[in-house]
Amino acid sequence: MPTDSANRDLAERLKRVESRNVTFLRPPPPFWTDAAGATVRDAAGNTYLDFTGAFGVALAGHGHPLIAERIAAQARRLVHGMGDIHPPAVKVEFLEALAALMPWPDTRTILGLSGSDAVEAALKTAQLATGRHGIIAFEGGYHGLTLGALAATHREHFRRPFVNRLGNHVHFVRFPSSTTAVEGVLSEIGALLSGGAAVPIGAVLVEPIQGRAGVRIPPPGFLARLAERARGEGALLVADEIFTGMGRTGDLLACDHDRVVPDLVCLGKALGGGMPLSACCGPAAVMDAWPPAAGEAVHTSTFLGHPLGCAAGLGFLAVLEAEDLAGRARRLGGRALDYLTTRLAGCEGVRAVRGRGLMLGVELVMPGSAAPDGETAGMGPGTVAAKSALERGLIVLPAGSRGEVVELTPPATIGEKDLEAGLEVLVSVITAARVSRGARRSTP
Repeated sequence: MPTDSANRDLAERLKRVESRNVTFLRPPPPFWTDAAGATVRDAAGNTYLDFTGAFGVALAGHGHPLIAERIAAQARRLVHGMGDIHPPAVKVEFLEALAALMPWPDTRTILGLSGSDAVEAALKTAQLATGRHGIIAFEGGYHGLTLGALAATHREHFRRPFVNRLGNHVHFVRFPSSTTAVEGVLSEIGALLSGGAAVPIGAVLVEPIQGRAGVRIPPPGFLARLAERARGEGALLVADEIFTGMGRTGDLLACDHDRVVPDLVCLGKALGGGMPLSACCGPAAVMDAWPPAAGEAVHTSTFLGHPLGCAAGLGFLAVLEAEDLAGRARRLGGRALDYLTTRLAGCEGVRAVRGRGLMLGVELVMPGSAAPDGETAGMGPGTVAAKSALERGLIVLPAGSRGEVVELTPPATIGEKDLEAGLEVLVSVITAARVSRGARRSTP
């Protein structure tokens, strides 16, 4: 699908007004103008199937009518409030609806606008609750780019320019990808928790499935043992469910697959139904480590509990239940995993096909080869595959530290025909490019 003048013109205009760090413009990307369900349209009128869910946000699909109507109705009444001084009434409604879904009988929440906001709130909560500011996080983990979240993010690409600002309170341990690795990882964590860290540990921060690292799924039982180990030493288990939560993996929370109730949960992405909204949730016994409000909140922001975001969140929660998004993610994700595993079996260079619900990854092993124009020189194979898929009208993203994984997180509302069509495009891209070698199915 060739880049046309409308997208090129917008790229030139953007280059003149946005920091050059933000948007990659070579070649000019599609500039989105419209989206509905799993379909996106760009400035030139080209249409695409979106298998990213816009970074996992559009679990309920782009522009779901019920969510859009909730936003529009709220906008007609109140666009902005004073979140912690004169709260909008819709904030109360949303917090009540969210609390009813959480695993604790007495839930308290701090709202934010981004996943990073939720992580920052969780790490502050853990410090207040335990009196310790040390953190255990995992290699490959991604938790956001604000300074507290960045300190617990393992990707060198993001950390390197700001490493002098990040302190020395975070200890990274391996993320186990096999059962045989679990004991060693837990032993290392135990040693850090019991005094082996220079800074006492108050939080163990984990993604139940590592998303940006390439849909890395820990062995069954690991999260339960991790929770036990952390609590045994007085630390809190903080589950970063920003990507995995709210039905994406086939259950409300990815922790549910291991029957684990964390001490704190970070939510975002899908939660706002397309609006910026995040949450740090926990039981009152933990969250009440925060002091009571006394006229000036210790942790707040101008747009906390924004009325449009809360209205969208209420709309998303309604769709989550009415359309059984978690169940759809489980069923459609299972079919997609079976399809990819079967079609890519024996494909040269496919290292693994894995996933849970509608969070799937195809790991490739052969370096990306340069196209005639040199555009893909040095790219990982997942990045090369994503570029080729885009040219065929399918949006996917590369993941993994070297861009070796093609990551799929489509909307749970996607139709079966669209799902099959997109999977067929991806398979044809991988097999035609021969960017992979030997497939196997990983245990979900």
